[in-house]
Amino acid sequence: MPKTYDPATAEPQLIDEWIDAGCYQRSKGVGDCTVVIPPPNVTGVLHMGHAMDDSIQDTIIRYNRMRGRSTRWIVGTDHAGIATQTKVDKKLKSEGISRLEIGREKFIDACWDWRREYGGTIIKQIRRMGCSVDFSDERFTMDPEYAKAVRKVFCDWYHDGLIYRGKRIVNWCPSCTTAISDDEAEYKDEKGHLWHLRYPLTEPVNGQDYIVVATTRPETMLGDTGVAVSPSDPEKAAFVGKTVMLPIVNREIPIFSDYHVDKDFGSGFVKVTPAHDPNDYAMGQAHDLPQINIFDEHAVVVDGYGEFSGMNRDECRKAVVDWFDEHGLLDHVDELDHSVMHCYRCDSALEPWLSEQWFVAVDKLKGPALDAVTSGKIKFHPARWTDTYTTWMENLKDWCISRQLWWGHRIPVFYCEDCGWEDACMDDVHECPHCHGHHVHQDENVLDTWFSSQLWTFATQGWPDHPEQMEGHHPTKALVTARDIIALWVARMIMSSLYFTKEIPFQDVVIYATILAKDGSRMSKSKGNGVNPMDLIAKYGADAMRYNMLTLITNNQDVKFDANIDKKTKELIDSPRTEQARGFVTKIWNASRFVLMNMDGYTPGPAKAATPEDAWMLSRLAKMVAASTERLEAYELGDYARDLQSFFWGEVCDWYIELCKGRLLDGEGAERLQVQRNLVYVLDASLRMLHPVMPFVTESVWDAMPASELDANGQGGYDEHVGRFLMMAAWPEPDAFAPFVNDEAESTFDIARRLVADVRSARARYKLSPKTELAVVVSAGADAVAKLTSQAEFVKSVGRVSELAVAEGAEKPAASVTLVEPDFEAFVVMGDLVDFAAEGKKLEKDLAKAEKELAGVERTLANEGFLAKATPEVIASKRDRAAELTATVERLRAQLADLA
Repeated sequence: MPKTYDPATAEPQLIDEWIDAGCYQRSKGVGDCTVVIPPPNVTGVLHMGHAMDDSIQDTIIRYNRMRGRSTRWIVGTDHAGIATQTKVDKKLKSEGISRLEIGREKFIDACWDWRREYGGTIIKQIRRMGCSVDFSDERFTMDPEYAKAVRKVFCDWYHDGLIYRGKRIVNWCPSCTTAISDDEAEYKDEKGHLWHLRYPLTEPVNGQDYIVVATTRPETMLGDTGVAVSPSDPEKAAFVGKTVMLPIVNREIPIFSDYHVDKDFGSGFVKVTPAHDPNDYAMGQAHDLPQINIFDEHAVVVDGYGEFSGMNRDECRKAVVDWFDEHGLLDHVDELDHSVMHCYRCDSALEPWLSEQWFVAVDKLKGPALDAVTSGKIKFHPARWTDTYTTWMENLKDWCISRQLWWGHRIPVFYCEDCGWEDACMDDVHECPHCHGHHVHQDENVLDTWFSSQLWTFATQGWPDHPEQMEGHHPTKALVTARDIIALWVARMIMSSLYFTKEIPFQDVVIYATILAKDGSRMSKSKGNGVNPMDLIAKYGADAMRYNMLTLITNNQDVKFDANIDKKTKELIDSPRTEQARGFVTKIWNASRFVLMNMDGYTPGPAKAATPEDAWMLSRLAKMVAASTERLEAYELGDYARDLQSFFWGEVCDWYIELCKGRLLDGEGAERLQVQRNLVYVLDASLRMLHPVMPFVTESVWDAMPASELDANGQGGYDEHVGRFLMMAAWPEPDAFAPFVNDEAESTFDIARRLVADVRSARARYKLSPKTELAVVVSAGADAVAKLTSQAEFVKSVGRVSELAVAEGAEKPAASVTLVEPDFEAFVVMGDLVDFAAEGKKLEKDLAKAEKELAGVERTLANEGFLAKATPEVIASKRDRAAELTATVERLRAQLADLA
């Protein structure tokens, strides 16, 4: 093994070796673990969400492959209709080409060119991460086989009455010129106004000549066809049945009562614009009001409105308000903060717009999909996301699936212009089957991207033509995804899979936390705070990046990523946590290298508890095997990763390997051979447990490993067909390690280990040489006294303790410091090695300084003015500092108590 480990060289080389050997292809075994990678957009590059998602999935797949289960990991990309069309549109415009000029067919060709050029970027990056997906079986949501599945789903639902066309209010993006579903809309809080406008009554009511309506969108008044009041507002009852003359357009419109109206909002009179508001649309339907669309697809006022025609909505808003003001009809204006829907792609404010669209009726679909989760057939991890899913499903509305785009799956509905025939067809139609006319055309719209991606678990596995390919691989095992697409994708996958395959699409849904920037804000290119995972890999290696991703997993919804980004270049400066993860990679390499450099004379054989430290280590190993297995089975990946580091670094490296050095370097014969076997056994099992999250360094070490008892007893063999790779070796099964569990040995050794650690910390605290021998007195109960007495030679040797006295009720010697453990008190005699008086004064000074700063921070945090004005990041920083100072104060007080 080289002295240093270079991930930049080792990682790409291992990827090639794994793929060339066929390690990534689907494996056979007992039980199944099939996972489909959420298909990234062909326009995309790897971002931190992908890095987290893919690290989790690869950990799951590698673990299950090692468990001997049948594994299949399907990778592919999504055509991403609106996103890709926008990218290609911009590219053509930069070349002076208009999409409208070249036409639909040539534009689609340009989209395919884009996909061929850029579609593989993110796949290459996933490959570089070490994700063991089957790259030989890559899928795309517009492949011919996949397109056939999409078409069948549409046609079947159409003929089953679940798909219909209707004129309804939709969320319309004037920039993308397409409908956007409710779930794709992003709400943003904006500062706005509430305009109070006077509408003249056609005849006075109780001596009143006008009413006042309140609106956040005065421009839409051009399309008003009614005014509504609440039935529970007795003051407005006299106005019901009367009419007003709508200003500007001089349209007489009725006043009516409807329960959609909140009598306490504004003036209590609500203008009703059925073509430009969902609630108004519902009231218009109930009261038979005309639906007047005042905007075209670009949110520009249509002809027929005089000076206002041709204005965009912002221009129209100002002009309408000015007109009302000039004519004495602007009553007053209030400031109002409100939430506005925006397009998730271009960030334009969406326009509620009446248009003809295609919808999926969900009433027959949502019941079975809801039951699949509430019955426990599908489980969410963490479980709290179950409520998010069920709440959304219970309130589910019909899904608008048509998009006014060119790139995507074109809606397979055909129309005859001669006789009016219409049908959804699996094959293109050129002659009307009813009248045999040839004036037949296909619907111009394409399907929502989520319509095609909802079939991902089964359309990628041969459905509908080859359902036999799904046998043993469907339902899939786990879906790993983000919380923001539980409604967009997860729920729809469940609905479509249950309808067409009669099976749930997956057994488990693993929701990972959203990764935020260091300051707690959303990562984005525009803000300059986004982190490129490929930069992390280039700087620290894929193992470090992957391991850090998993350690971030807690039960929280969001996690902050601690990368520092250059504000000017927007390039990565550093990431301390990933740096620490690289330190762990280095620790694995160095510890393994030390062990393997001392294997001369080694022959395979069973591990045995020849010493107390052996018994402790093998028992701890057995428990870690059981805990890691349990964690991974329950998708508790953060705990799995953190616990393994604590075990390998803190127990294997810092204690066991150190304690074995004497026998390894100076021992002879059977004693040395046994410690070699034990070290190889512990190292081998540890590498297997670490492999799913840190595949590269563990594979590199394992390649240099001699055969261990794990290989010899069949527990740890590998697939002879692909060669000796750790990724194909067996997972250490808990049952095979269970005989090593020895609670008494652990307890006895652990108390001695803690005493040694306490003595070492006392030396470090008072800046004494590690070689300085110290006398120690221990006061403990009978059980602890017996255990420490049996380990006295170990404590004295390893802890550099000159004298050790252990007794029940032992008194504290003079000039000693006290170290408290749950089951004993240790008094470390310092004598004249430490000037207790000077040390006490220094500690008192440090304590006073820390207490003063803590008091100041606490006063700041108690100041309501500060909390109201300061940014969340500043407040969080103050609270973090308060926690640090509190811990410092407690530590200094404890040290002062030691000197008493």
